Amino acid sequence: MIGRSFYFVLLLVALACSCGNSPGKPSADSIPTNPDDVSDFSVLYAKNCAGCHGIDGKGGASIALADPVYLSLADDSAVRRVAVSGVSGTSMPAFAKSAGGMLTDHQIDIIVKGIRERWSKPGALSGANVPPYAASPGEASRGAAVYSTYCSSCHSAAGAGGVHAGSINAGSIVDGTFLALVSDQYLRTVVIVGRPEFGAPDWRGNVPGRTMSPQDVSDVVAWLISQRPKFPGQPYSNSDKAAGGHS
Repeated sequence: MIGRSFYFVLLLVALACSCGNSPGKPSADSIPTNPDDVSDFSVLYAKNCAGCHGIDGKGGASIALADPVYLSLADDSAVRRVAVSGVSGTSMPAFAKSAGGMLTDHQIDIIVKGIRERWSKPGALSGANVPPYAASPGEASRGAAVYSTYCSSCHSAAGAGGVHAGSINAGSIVDGTFLALVSDQYLRTVVIVGRPEFGAPDWRGNVPGRTMSPQDVSDVVAWLISQRPKFPGQPYSNSDKAAGGHS
C-alpha cells in the first residue's frame, strides 16, 4: 500500500510545476526590458540612427554610414564624438546620457563598433590622396572658381540645382534653410565623400581625370559657408522691417 508520504511528495511536485503558470504571473517575454540593458547593435541602430541615416546605413536625410569612403575618412573617435554630443545647431541630437541623450556609454560603443565592423572596408582608399577630415582654412573667393569647375555641372552655375545626366535632379546647395540645418563639417564631409546613394561622386569623380586637391575642398567649403544667411528663416529683409512693413 502506498504511504501518505508518497502522495505528499507528488503533491509538492505538482505544486512546483504549476507555479510557473500561476494566474497573474507575467510570462518571461512580457516583462519590460530596461532600455539601458539593450546591447544588440541592430536594435540600437534601428531605434536611434536609421531614421536619418537609413535602414542598413544606406542614407536618408543625412549621409550614408554604410559608405567605406566615409568610414575611411572619419575614424572611430570622430564618429563617437558626434554620436555622444550631437552637432549643435543641426538636426543631429546628442545620444549619450552624459550629454542629455538616452544611451549609455556602452551602447554608444556598440553602435560605433557595429558601424565599423559591418560597413567599413580596410584599404578602401589605399593609395588615394585623401583630403583631411578636419577643417583647414579655405578662401571663399577661390572657392567660387572651384565650385564652377567641380560642382556647377550638377548643381547649376549659381548652385540652385539642376538636372544631371538628363535624369537626376541635383538639389540646391545654396538654399538658406539647407545651409542653416547643416554644420561646416557636414559640408566638408559631403564634398569629400559625396552622397553615393544619390549618385553624387566623391572628391575624385566630379571631373574625369581631375581630382580635387585638399585646398580645393577647403576653398569650396568656405564658399558654401559664405552662402549661409546671417538670419536663417527670416522671410524679409532688415530694411523692410525697419520701414514698418512687418511686425
